[in-house]
Amino acid sequence: MQAAVIRRLGAIADVPVEPVTEAQPGPGQVLVRIEAASVNPLDVKMIAGYMEQVFPVALPYVPGTDFAGVVVAVGPQVDAPKVGDRVAGRKDPVAGGAFARSTAAGAGTLVVIPDGMTFEQAAALPTAFGTAQQALFALGALQPDQRVLIHAGAGGVGSFAVQLAKLAGAHVTATASAGNLGLLKELGADTVLDYRADDFTRLSGYDLVLDTVGGDTTARSWQVLHAGGTLVTLVDFSIAPRDGRHGAAVFFKDATEALRQAVALFAKGQLQIVIDSAYPLAQIGAALGKVAAGHARGKVVVRMAG
Repeated sequence: MQAAVIRRLGAIADVPVEPVTEAQPGPGQVLVRIEAASVNPLDVKMIAGYMEQVFPVALPYVPGTDFAGVVVAVGPQVDAPKVGDRVAGRKDPVAGGAFARSTAAGAGTLVVIPDGMTFEQAAALPTAFGTAQQALFALGALQPDQRVLIHAGAGGVGSFAVQLAKLAGAHVTATASAGNLGLLKELGADTVLDYRADDFTRLSGYDLVLDTVGGDTTARSWQVLHAGGTLVTLVDFSIAPRDGRHGAAVFFKDATEALRQAVALFAKGQLQIVIDSAYPLAQIGAALGKVAAGHARGKVVVRMAG
């Protein structure tokens, strides 16, 4: 089968697609024919060699975590899912394997997706939706009627965070480029800010800030929080409390339960999945580059066929 293969860490533009041996499902596993996978910033960082101490990988390595496809074989000790089921899931980053035509995955980690959901939409969910959920609720303890500021609200995590915060009954302010402010409104944001033209530090009294940008954005976000408020970041893992305000970093692990909830919300018409673009596997370098540039509108996906 064909797969993106990393033989040395360093350059996201140097990711060849070549034949590899197809895995066979072991006990408790199924074999999934992957139809689509999504690209996360973590994939870019791992390929570039920035995450070796956190996620050490053995080379050669097939990158990618988030995928969707069809079950084509079932290993021992598996009752569900069954052959023919349409499923989505997330591979452990150290194992990788999503940027390939097939992968063996733990049966219990997979979620059956509804007929009305495309493989591209399903592949966009696991890490981005789960990260948004963890940031807002597990770390940010967001409650109804609270005020939350979401930076880069049109991005992969941000687009889900805006919707989840609004569904929770919060007042949602989100930043994006001028061309994406309409999307933020469509997703449910109450207040939208052009990050180039509007100074978000004029805001005050916020309960929660979700920072997906880092750097100066993180540093300036503290001042919009009230005493006791929380700054949750996806970027700065060394964040610490400051001036009576809480700081927390997201370290996302298990997507299965969040993926079930995402699928349920989608089935009820309560979740929009924003797809920036789709690339064939042969153009995996371009897909990685689009995410590395940091301006994707929603999720970048890779189609395995075609």
